[in-house]
Amino acid sequence: MQRIGVFVCWCGSNIAATVDVDAVVEAVKNEPGVCHAQNYQYMCSEAGQGLIKNAIKEHNLTGIVVCSCSPRMHEATFRKTAEQAGLNPYMVEIANIREHCSWIHKDKKEATEKAVILARAAIAKVNLNTPLRPGESMVTKRALVIGGGIAGIQSALDIADAGYPVDIVEKSPTIGGKMAQLDKTFPTLDCAACILTPKMVEAAQHPNINIYSYSEVEAVTGFVGNFDVKIKKKARFVDEKKCTGCAVCTAKCPSRKGGNEFNCNLDNRGAIYIPFAQAVPNVACIDSTRCIHFKTGKCGICEKSCSAGAVNFDQKDEIIEQKYGAIVVATGFQISDVTKFDEFQYTKHPDVITSLELERIMNAAGPTKGTLLRMSNKEHPKDIVFIQCVGSRGNTCRDKTYCSKICCMYTAKHAMLIREKYPDVNVHVFYIDVRTPGKNFDEFYRRAVEQYNVDYIKGMVGKVWENEEGRLTVQGVDLLSNRRIMLDTDMVVLAAAIEPSEGVRNIATMLTASIDTNDFLTEAHPKLRPVESPTAGVFLSGVCQGPKDIPETVSQAGAAAVKVVGLLAKDKLVTSPCTANANELMCNGCSTCERVCPYGAIDYIDKEVNDHGKREVRRIARVNSALCHGCGACTVACPSGAMDLQGFSNRQIMAEVDAICK
Repeated sequence: MQRIGVFVCWCGSNIAATVDVDAVVEAVKNEPGVCHAQNYQYMCSEAGQGLIKNAIKEHNLTGIVVCSCSPRMHEATFRKTAEQAGLNPYMVEIANIREHCSWIHKDKKEATEKAVILARAAIAKVNLNTPLRPGESMVTKRALVIGGGIAGIQSALDIADAGYPVDIVEKSPTIGGKMAQLDKTFPTLDCAACILTPKMVEAAQHPNINIYSYSEVEAVTGFVGNFDVKIKKKARFVDEKKCTGCAVCTAKCPSRKGGNEFNCNLDNRGAIYIPFAQAVPNVACIDSTRCIHFKTGKCGICEKSCSAGAVNFDQKDEIIEQKYGAIVVATGFQISDVTKFDEFQYTKHPDVITSLELERIMNAAGPTKGTLLRMSNKEHPKDIVFIQCVGSRGNTCRDKTYCSKICCMYTAKHAMLIREKYPDVNVHVFYIDVRTPGKNFDEFYRRAVEQYNVDYIKGMVGKVWENEEGRLTVQGVDLLSNRRIMLDTDMVVLAAAIEPSEGVRNIATMLTASIDTNDFLTEAHPKLRPVESPTAGVFLSGVCQGPKDIPETVSQAGAAAVKVVGLLAKDKLVTSPCTANANELMCNGCSTCERVCPYGAIDYIDKEVNDHGKREVRRIARVNSALCHGCGACTVACPSGAMDLQGFSNRQIMAEVDAICK
């Protein structure tokens, strides 16, 4: 029988206001194995931890139960406390009487009864606990960054500057991401390219950074410190080492019927193309779905015009295998689909555009060379209406429920730029609320209203249609004056919601990372571990974790890089001993556990087994403890009950259930 100490935390009033902590202490004193029980106001404090250490030594405790907050919050804290007092850290159990009890109950009697039950369950488990010893694994001192936008670039540069090699994998032919498509950035209105392109060049020239552009991550196996990754490097049909970026081939390509993605399909590009002038790498790429040569076997003008001999129609996709110690996910965002909002006529009228399309129109390298023109007739507009929160903050199946965070600011930016360059243009903004949660952001918005006389209308737009004059009529409401508004305008700009990039679910599946209902990657803890994924060794950078602006993205990218450097600086990592273990005598070699294991931690071997004096060779499961994450899937699936989880054995779990039910 164990000698167990039970420590009940008040957590200030978080627990004590709803749970009678004295009653909990009295109730557990007579539980099997308990030889000491007490409560304290803040058990996680230095004084509280000292109290636990003294009790372990004074009462010769072999196990402890801490009734407090979530183990996700302080399990590591109390395990370190026990270890410092000479107790095996895996002889510590947490009874979560805050999140699972006090925070969800109002009746004190009911909450106290539940707290006692949770404490009894933890005590029953500790009675069956055995000391466990963690293992060790080596660390591969190389990092992978998935995504080459500003978040990925910044993370890669910070890791590389610390002396560690980094690979950037970017699915597009160039790094730069969405920021490369912007004209100006708020709140300083400085040139986006002037900020970004030096970073892109620095990443390309850094001796510790290798860029896999036009590539995608195909598979990820392994564990923290030792990830095995397969990268699919797609065929460009242009030799990167030979191409000089002269763009002669792009100018002579006769196939120009498809849209230019970089310019939001507002103009066309050739089948062979360089995305934009400052692209990194500055290498042409052939789109085989548009290329005449791949369709008919003819043409080949690009090959003939290339003086460097870089065009190679026989180039094949390549699979690159590499080991990494840490992975940073920086997959960025995309604009949500506004075609679902038929009331705004986006699919029916060319003068209804998204904010990103306006960015390209106003950019000197865009489809109109920076001149603000209507897309229907190339005439200068006199009136423009901006509609906020298109697809954001809604409660229908078309909408995202969250605020996209950046829309209010970039709309103010667009309005100011238009009014500054074209004072004759009247700008109207329909909004729900103006949200400016950043340094100097509110001042920036006020400049748009007070200095540039932008007409902000609190209300939503119900409908847009083309009138008899060929212009657009916007029907909305002004909630402040409680009246309906009908505005005739030349252009309508939709501030569309942002959402995680397409394919983020596949990345999350490969990394066994968590995502929320909106497909944003979930952090390990929203306050204490905001850049870490729940999967050890996987870190989050930028908008893949949630909507944010460029300054916040760069800050998070740097934070993720620091976490990676801290990991790669270690030669060895301590591995959790709470892993699966197969009972050789019970295992029948059915392979069920191998099939359900999401980490590939189980294989099978033929082994001689002594079964009650009879020696025979059997096919039995073998668990790689370095790969095993202790998820328990195999223990549930095993039909013979041979697979068990150390620290969470079937016997321990059933003991908890019995304690709850008694």
